[in-house]
Amino acid sequence: METKPLPSLFLSHGSPMMALEDSPTARFLDALGTSLPRPRAVVVASAHFMAREPTVTSNLAPETIHDFGGFPRPLYEIQYPAHGAPVLAGEIASRLIQAGFDARVDDRTGIDHGTWVPLRRMYPGADVPVVALSVNPSQSATWHYQLGRALAPLREDGVLVIGSGGYSHNLRELDWQNGDAPLYPWVEAFTDALSAKLLAGDLQGALDWLALPEARRNHPSTEHLYPLYIALGAGGPDAVATRLHHAVQMGGMAMDAFAFGQAA
Repeated sequence: METKPLPSLFLSHGSPMMALEDSPTARFLDALGTSLPRPRAVVVASAHFMAREPTVTSNLAPETIHDFGGFPRPLYEIQYPAHGAPVLAGEIASRLIQAGFDARVDDRTGIDHGTWVPLRRMYPGADVPVVALSVNPSQSATWHYQLGRALAPLREDGVLVIGSGGYSHNLRELDWQNGDAPLYPWVEAFTDALSAKLLAGDLQGALDWLALPEARRNHPSTEHLYPLYIALGAGGPDAVATRLHHAVQMGGMAMDAFAFGQAA
């Protein structure tokens, strides 16, 4: 029987406290790991791993990086001891170089919370090898889409490609006193418009995100948005988008998740 390729995923990772706390998104990720075919490895493009040129981690035992401040001590005690995948990292770098990117491997950098927080919910046993891929906020959505396109063949070989960011990410306007605050109208305007482009298969409309309502208010910086386009590209040409999850935290943090490359 022919094995169906894995989808690529975009996940909104939210606060690092999702590693410890219950929430609709945490429960979604708990179930997601068991609902997908088990991958042989995971590649995560995280909003918190930024580099000028595409950088792929090749550390066999990547450090769990606690790249945040002001949270309870138990969060800093969490370790996610997944193995790396140096051979796969080299293959990814080669694919990116063949696609015209000045890619490199990095055998020192560990995995940040944009990687280990969602993976800890999906694969709590830390028993799936992990490779991290950087983003570059100074580049464009199209650049990141093309980066993802170079990774699309990995899905045929049992590798799960994940973009980990935030569907909206304006920390200054969150309601920090009310985690259950309703969705702000300006967040709804942007996320509804972007979702419509993705679900309709309107690639150019999705790439032209700055033309969407309230775009800059939702993403004053781009590092949490661009992982979406890596996942979109990794879905392959004419990828079908499926929304897997919709939630909001603190009024302004949309926690949507999408799959690309699978039948709707």
